Amino acid sequence: MSPSKREREYARRRYSAWQDRRTQKADRRARLRRFALVATAVIAVVAVAVGTWWLTRPEGTDAALGTDVTATPSESADPSESASSDADNPCPASEAVMRDPEQFEEVPDPAGAEGRVWNVTMETSCGPIELELYGDKAPQAVSSFLFLAREGFYDSSLCHRLTTEGIFVLQCGDPSGTGQGGPGYSYGPVENAPEDDVYPAGTLAMARVGGQADSMGSQFFLVYEDSTIPSDEAGGYTVFGRITSGLDIVQLISEGGVGADGTAPQRSIGIEEVTIQ
Repeated sequence: MSPSKREREYARRRYSAWQDRRTQKADRRARLRRFALVATAVIAVVAVAVGTWWLTRPEGTDAALGTDVTATPSESADPSESASSDADNPCPASEAVMRDPEQFEEVPDPAGAEGRVWNVTMETSCGPIELELYGDKAPQAVSSFLFLAREGFYDSSLCHRLTTEGIFVLQCGDPSGTGQGGPGYSYGPVENAPEDDVYPAGTLAMARVGGQADSMGSQFFLVYEDSTIPSDEAGGYTVFGRITSGLDIVQLISEGGVGADGTAPQRSIGIEEVTIQ
């Protein structure tokens, strides 16, 4: 076969593979949208129950950066309603797509992180955020994040929580947009937590339930200003990476403050896709 024919054949195969990937992704998103129609009623019921708990909980029971059942919730049943609809929203996120946690029940093997540093791009409604993941320092967290990213778990999800006093973070990774969602598994223990409890601007860390080291799932937080986050009986918070580009995007969202629900950012931001280099 001549070089030109080989090149054409190689290009044809690449194009065919690209088409196959697009078709698979479109099929997956179609299935998820069908699941969303079924899940909407369930989420509405859960949101009402969570809202009642939030109003009646005892003082001091809220985890600093909680996830799952003790996370600070959004009181809206529709995740897209937790963001501001005002004009002061430079990059509004599109409607979130629900995920079926039963599709993600087995904790990924830490060996999947391969003990190395990974470069990841998180495409958001406000532009790309470049990440560096510490597979050598937090293999379990990185392996889980990579697995969920490859499965499209984070695609079309909203960042659901912003803190602006004492702790300065934007929390993402829950496709339900309520702070209560995640995959069908959880893991621990805490990895690579700072001994001094200081999380510099640009830190990427896992959220968890207060006092429960094995409660990590899909939710993570981006630190946009140096923050001191006290450890609890379970330790600190797993630092599994850092922002290498796009910290200004997170800071732009933080400048809008917290929305009317007291939890979600006033300026909405959504994760559109996560790609691994």
